[in-house]
Amino acid sequence: MSKVNVNKVVVAYSGGLDTSVIIPWLKENYDCEVVAFVADVGQGEEELQGIEEKAKASGASSCYIADLKEEMVADYIFPTLKTGACYEGKYLLGTSMARPIIAKAQVEVARKVGADALCHGCTGKGNDQIRFEGAFAALAPDLHVIAPWREWDLVSREECLDYLAERNIPCTASLTKIYSRDANAWHISTEGGVLEETWNAPNDDCWAWTVSPEQAPDQAETVTIKVENGEVTEVNGEKLTPYDALVNLNEKGVKHGIGRIDIVENRLVGMKSRGCYETPGGTIIMEALRAVEQLVLDKAAFEFREELGIKASHLVYDGRWFTPLCRSILAASDELAKDVNGEVVIKLYKGQATVIQKRSDNSLYSEEFATFGEDEVYDQSHAGGFIRLYSLSSRIRALNELKK
Repeated sequence: MSKVNVNKVVVAYSGGLDTSVIIPWLKENYDCEVVAFVADVGQGEEELQGIEEKAKASGASSCYIADLKEEMVADYIFPTLKTGACYEGKYLLGTSMARPIIAKAQVEVARKVGADALCHGCTGKGNDQIRFEGAFAALAPDLHVIAPWREWDLVSREECLDYLAERNIPCTASLTKIYSRDANAWHISTEGGVLEETWNAPNDDCWAWTVSPEQAPDQAETVTIKVENGEVTEVNGEKLTPYDALVNLNEKGVKHGIGRIDIVENRLVGMKSRGCYETPGGTIIMEALRAVEQLVLDKAAFEFREELGIKASHLVYDGRWFTPLCRSILAASDELAKDVNGEVVIKLYKGQATVIQKRSDNSLYSEEFATFGEDEVYDQSHAGGFIRLYSLSSRIRALNELKK
């Protein structure tokens, strides 16, 4: 494949082995200036420490660090949660939801520095290449996209380390890395190692944040969450920003072993992959939102919200955030969420987040109507006529069969 002429490229930089190799590789193979872009999406101070110096030591002319934590939770995660999106019934889309905001911020840096190309370090086997490039196509179709893993001939971790050593570029990575991990404020994923064989049970090393449910406290903890318009606004009576609410609930969830899943999922590129994902605070939030929905959404509205959730899970997973369909689904779920206001008490105990109390001023639940005792608001004899009309088509079909 012939290379395009590039003068300046902005690379999504994490400080890990792959992107440390990418910077000098770009300079050598494209003879261009390389600007590093780092997205702070809550992956932790340890991963960000000294990252600007590391990028420049690898050959970057400059390094831009964008604090995206609050925006990611408020403008990407919370809107997605209103849809009820949960990919293939289990995955709360931790990596998927972070990609559009990272790509958007990367494009903004490219515009600022006058770059004519964008670069990512995603492999040719995964979903992230599609998520990044789908966003680039929607936001900056005029910029070239470089994907080194689809171009270079480096095939192993050892070759990447040798590449850096030959150029005297410092790197703290080693040959002993077993797992591939991706973290942000919402979750952490672990892939590779023993997980590549589906008959292997995950060991303790497969879990990076949460304590095992067996080792979690023997005393349950309750947390009270206030929900307004489908968003968490208070935790235990304290008003918090979306990001701070997530951090608060993460701390509680981690302690009680909440939010672990071990899943074999369908990647967009056609293969299946296995991963252990930890979403402690997110699992608690999802339980709270669904509990309030149970009170305020009628049957038809709830069914529609479920349909939106399935569709949204695939749109987010497949990297189609910046599309008219995604905007339409988010708008519809936002409208439904206007009534999703209430308060929920959740019990945290040994890996489980269980809703034990819930209330809402918009609740459609009426004790007067639902009671098994005597009431004056519902005449049970009326149900007979309803059922006869509701099942009329079945009755007519059956009568036709009898005539035959």
